[in-house]
Amino acid sequence: MLNQAKALSQELIRLRRDFHHHPELGFQEVRTARVVAETLQEIGGMTIRTGVGKTGVVADLGTGSGPTIAIRADMDALPILEKTEAEYASINPGVMHACGHDAHTAILLGVAHLLKDTFAQNNLQGNVRFLFQPAEEVADSEGISGAPRMIEDGALEGVDAIIALHMDSTSPCSTVSIQCGWSSAAADTFDAWLTGTGGHGAFPHLNTDPLWMLAPVLMALHGIVARRVDPLKAAVVSLGQVHAGKASNVIPGEVYLQGTLRSFDPEVREQLIVEVERALELTRSLGGDYRLKIERGYPAGWNDPTVTNWLSSVSADLLGAEQVKPECMSMGAEDFAFMGQKAPGAMIMVGAAKADGLVRNHHTDIFDIDEQALPIGAAILAETARRFLAGELSLGQ
Repeated sequence: MLNQAKALSQELIRLRRDFHHHPELGFQEVRTARVVAETLQEIGGMTIRTGVGKTGVVADLGTGSGPTIAIRADMDALPILEKTEAEYASINPGVMHACGHDAHTAILLGVAHLLKDTFAQNNLQGNVRFLFQPAEEVADSEGISGAPRMIEDGALEGVDAIIALHMDSTSPCSTVSIQCGWSSAAADTFDAWLTGTGGHGAFPHLNTDPLWMLAPVLMALHGIVARRVDPLKAAVVSLGQVHAGKASNVIPGEVYLQGTLRSFDPEVREQLIVEVERALELTRSLGGDYRLKIERGYPAGWNDPTVTNWLSSVSADLLGAEQVKPECMSMGAEDFAFMGQKAPGAMIMVGAAKADGLVRNHHTDIFDIDEQALPIGAAILAETARRFLAGELSLGQ
């Protein structure tokens, strides 16, 4: 399968650069979805649905009966001004594919091409569902991202297992990493307002200063992980914003805080919310008050052990066992986790660092990948699906 995928390299590069050149933000992937649908139609042999989860595309390939494996790629870009100076750099100011979703989309189109040929050449039984997902990076006005929107529209109905990949710009090309169990963190956002009574800075004794209240609240928030959470369970409480006041001689009436809560264990996820509220209650002992809003984000991602073993063994066969590395759990969040709650699933990280040694981290304005990773990713996903439909892999193993 790797040789067949490498034969598609130029087409994969062309598609990836086209998507990179024309990035679109979450739920705005109109052109991207159109190119995806047109390419799938050119490949042929599939039932294609557009407008799934607003701007997503779903394509079904197979016999109609038997098991179904889904393969997912996200399509959206980020609100970043690109500074790579590549010939295929973004033409949309302030929008950039800085997380590899252009590559994911191109790879999945390559997988569709490979599996269309495989169905024609082999007696495979079952189906492959290709999920081109919008809005992994953002949520809509109701706080819902692309994966659950696609699920609402029936994208996972009848799916027995699901797989996906993600580019890793920090690991060498021709390496992959995967680990069963928790893979990405649950991510919730909290907004808090500490309220007092503002007034003239010359007369602090006549006011209830929320900036004074802020000090113990900050200490308590930053002590949650160290002193309230089981040290054997990972968690993060980070503040990203603190805003108060507009003048040197005016005590503000309110302080605004915003932060993120990250965890794997569901009980710890709930505990963090309780502990944030406990920290904010310190304002009341100092004569003030608070308001708290929690915005639930993505759940923690779980790599099913069986599906993880599929991806790991296929990768070892294609690349060599020494090229398959254990993946560390990440405190980053990924809405593929919603899909993993509906069917056994796993995501594999595919090394895509350029050979020049320059670090091009995800979500930065210089992010880029080694495009030799494209056929590697396509081969891993296609061969995993092929073995599943050929009966060489099962959910019981």
